Amino acid sequence: MKILIADDHALFRDGLSMNLEKLAPQAIISQAANFTQAQKIAASEPNLNLIIIDLDMPDMSWEEGLCNLQKAAPKARIVVISASDESRNIKKALELGVSGYISKRMDTKVLNSALQLIIDGGTYLPPSIVEKGGVGNSGLRSSGKHLTSRQSEVLGYVAEGMSNKQIAYEMGVSEATVKLHINALLRAVGATNRTQAVVIAQKMGII
Repeated sequence: MKILIADDHALFRDGLSMNLEKLAPQAIISQAANFTQAQKIAASEPNLNLIIIDLDMPDMSWEEGLCNLQKAAPKARIVVISASDESRNIKKALELGVSGYISKRMDTKVLNSALQLIIDGGTYLPPSIVEKGGVGNSGLRSSGKHLTSRQSEVLGYVAEGMSNKQIAYEMGVSEATVKLHINALLRAVGATNRTQAVVIAQKMGII
């Protein structure tokens, strides 16, 4: 697994890198001090799996930086880890397609659990956002299809932040089967990723 950390605080990058090395010993971790450096690394490394970014970096707005990274590494999952707990920023980041949003303010054990969930392929959302259902789905449209019982079951697990491996265990099926169910779920609600599927389902009143 290849991970890129982008944060303008060297001590935080080093600390996060050490945590990730414990959680994923085989991971290859790169660091960038700003969006420009992160974009260059992403463009030169086509096999990046995960990019973890801070929103507040000085070289450009985070919206522009995020979009640039998405273009440079379209196959990588991008997760925000930020000191900002503003719901406006969280909503905007999720609408732009990030695969999770982690607060730097959380307890170390909870932070590591969130990171582990992300590494395992899951999605971490701030509890305040999940509880309120407070993420808009501007620009997203549901296909209007009804969910099958399996899709509804998978949706529930995804909303809880479970990884594909965890869902497979709960359902007693293979991870490949879980992926098929999730792909079908995304098509059913008109989403492009797991986070958007939960958001849209909340807006539709499904969960």
